[in-house]
Amino acid sequence: MSDTPQLLLSHHLKTLRLPTFLREYDKVAKQCAAEGVDHSRYLLRLAELELIDRERRMVERRIKQARFPAIKSLDSFEFKALPSLNKMLVMELARCDYIDAQENILAVGNSGTGKSHIALGLGLAACQKGLAVGFITASALVHELMEAADEKQLIRFQKKLAKYKLLIIDELGYVPLSPTGAELLFEVFSQRYERGSTIVTSNLPFDEWTQTFGSERLTGALLDRLTHHVHILEMNGESYRLKHSRQHKKIKPE
Repeated sequence: MSDTPQLLLSHHLKTLRLPTFLREYDKVAKQCAAEGVDHSRYLLRLAELELIDRERRMVERRIKQARFPAIKSLDSFEFKALPSLNKMLVMELARCDYIDAQENILAVGNSGTGKSHIALGLGLAACQKGLAVGFITASALVHELMEAADEKQLIRFQKKLAKYKLLIIDELGYVPLSPTGAELLFEVFSQRYERGSTIVTSNLPFDEWTQTFGSERLTGALLDRLTHHVHILEMNGESYRLKHSRQHKKIKPE
């Protein structure tokens, strides 16, 4: 009979979905008893532990749902190696106010300068704020859009994309798009216009985007929507990958 209260308490805490309470209540009770802490402060400690743990699980869930190819923070970015990039603007964007305002970010520059790293870092910051984030390359997104259209699931897929507070589209411009693919991608940007934020990374300056979309009319309409509320990150400089490769060769033993 002496175990009944503990069994009932465990059952109730599981039902209420308070796993940290369940895991910590006995240990915290002993600590509070040893310190002479009253019952209200005991409950406060447990509630704080539950909230901290719940926030951690929420962030982990958001990161998993975002489908990042790698976890990269802005802290690990070498800003000194890229003078063209406005570090103050990037750190301001990490506060995620632009997402509340449904504004966009365009990271434009030559290959290997860390555009994807910056996009991933800003995506991670958004996840840490509890926001729904999605990450995908432009070519993969077009492929999934065309596949969804073929399977008559396009509207369903578009609704899924619309649920993201922040959608990151990486590597736009690396692969020319078919007319159908270009129109489907344009529709994504059009549907997110003033409804959700989008980060786009591209190795092409704006005046060369027609090479990707194949139509001046479509490119103009897309840029009109994408750049209406936008923060532009200029990321031209020496390729990180090329630089690191050279350094590796220099220190490589004979």
